Amino acid sequence: MRVVVSGGSGFVGSHLCEALIRRGDMVSCLDDFSSGRPENIAHLLREARFQCTPCDVTEEVKVSGKVDAVMHLASPASPFDYYRHPLETLAVGSRGTENMLRLAVRNDARFVLASTSEIYGDPLEHPQTEDYWGHVNPIGPRSVYDEAKRFSEALTMAYRRSLSADIAIARIFNTYGPRMRPHDGRVVSSFIRQALDGEALTVFGDGSQTRSFCYVDDLVRGLVALLDSPHPGPFNLGNPKEWTVRQLAELVTLVTHSSSELRFLPLPVDDPARRRPVITRARESLGWNPQVPLEEGLRHTVDWFASQSQTLVRPPERSAAGRPS
Repeated sequence: MRVVVSGGSGFVGSHLCEALIRRGDMVSCLDDFSSGRPENIAHLLREARFQCTPCDVTEEVKVSGKVDAVMHLASPASPFDYYRHPLETLAVGSRGTENMLRLAVRNDARFVLASTSEIYGDPLEHPQTEDYWGHVNPIGPRSVYDEAKRFSEALTMAYRRSLSADIAIARIFNTYGPRMRPHDGRVVSSFIRQALDGEALTVFGDGSQTRSFCYVDDLVRGLVALLDSPHPGPFNLGNPKEWTVRQLAELVTLVTHSSSELRFLPLPVDDPARRRPVITRARESLGWNPQVPLEEGLRHTVDWFASQSQTLVRPPERSAAGRPS
């Protein structure tokens, strides 16, 4: 197939492009590199079946030639990014999603939306099934990401109902692995960077809040299975094993052989207390199940972080106004 992947230079997007190329597909990557990194796809530029076009999907998306599938991953996805770029986050969830849907409809192509577990907010039901509607603060600081993805899902389903679009929705839970940005604000990347630098690991709250961590290779297998299936979803894609943030911090110090201590900070506003997916639907309809244990995945991720140059682990420069540039 020829697959268009928006956000293809990002953490998850680059691994997805790699997997599609590896199985023989042609891949057209669209990215404005606002949060993705050219280094993530540099090795793919040598492939005849891969091309990358700088593109802001909130503007008009023009892709020449026949397209068989569209996978929409473009969006700021870490707190650091969507707190800095709230309007851009809302734009890519609305205008960007519609532009990618229009591309799919014009080509009679399958459309896969990379949504998020954040649509469940700080859930009142635990664990979370796809039938749960969520508990989201629509005006809180996290809402620009939560509501952008919720609107993306609503828009995608409207295209299915109104235009018979061939769509699928993946709700992605916490994912980690090589190519994460060290200063993206995600808990795994923050802990690994701090442990390798000999800093204290910053734990928000008392560390009892829970998350479910899925290795990126497992997630990509799920996305490809969804691409190849006829099912619309939504599908939870995540590892159903639940860990407290404190347990994660202790495991990171073990894997990195670090003597770093834990430093406890106030819990951010609207931070979810518990998060764990029910993946029965994905198991039964897609034949998908995560396979990589957390400790094994962390070792791969730590090895990748340790191999990177200092230019990667340096914090973002700040503008004259004191904000990240």
